[in-house]
Amino acid sequence: MLVTVMVRETWTDQRLDDLKGRMDERFDDVDRRFAEVDKRFDQVDKRFDQVDAEMDRRFAQVDHRFDRVEADVRELRGIMIGGFIALLVALLGVNAF
Repeated sequence: MLVTVMVRETWTDQRLDDLKGRMDERFDDVDRRFAEVDKRFDQVDKRFDQVDAEMDRRFAQVDHRFDRVEADVRELRGIMIGGFIALLVALLGVNAF
């Protein structure tokens, strides 16, 4: 039969101070890492700003192209209406004689 003997550790003020010091070091490390992450997010934000500016420029070009297409459609509609009126007048003129 094996008997396991557990050593009971006592938490002295010295050990608690050591633990506090190690915890402070670890939290300082975490703070440093978060600062690095914040810097990276700042870089990402800057890149998104560049992408947004580029997309705004491209959408302005698309809007300009759609304006041109709308003008062409309006012009074509006017030509078609004029052609239908001329055709109608021609048909009425042929029927009149």
